[in-house]
Amino acid sequence: MQEKFCESCGMPMGENDEMYGTESNGSKSIDYCKFCYENGAFIHPNVTLEETIKIVADMMVKDFGFSPEDALEQCKAGIPNLKRWKSGS
Repeated sequence: MQEKFCESCGMPMGENDEMYGTESNGSKSIDYCKFCYENGAFIHPNVTLEETIKIVADMMVKDFGFSPEDALEQCKAGIPNLKRWKSGS
């Protein structure tokens, strides 16, 4: 099975139900993690693509030991291609 990633921030979600956000009816979101999406809406609806890239890159450095350059490069390459950002939301 292909690993599932959040379509807003790129976080790996896998098969762990705890990582998935929720729809307005309480069901699991199939696209977004709990840090981005709750009760059928984005937690930070006005965050920009550029802000998201910075937030995620900073987290990758702090929590996962990436160099700042590698984290920023990976975020700039991946996040703009995610569903939330491709649709212009």
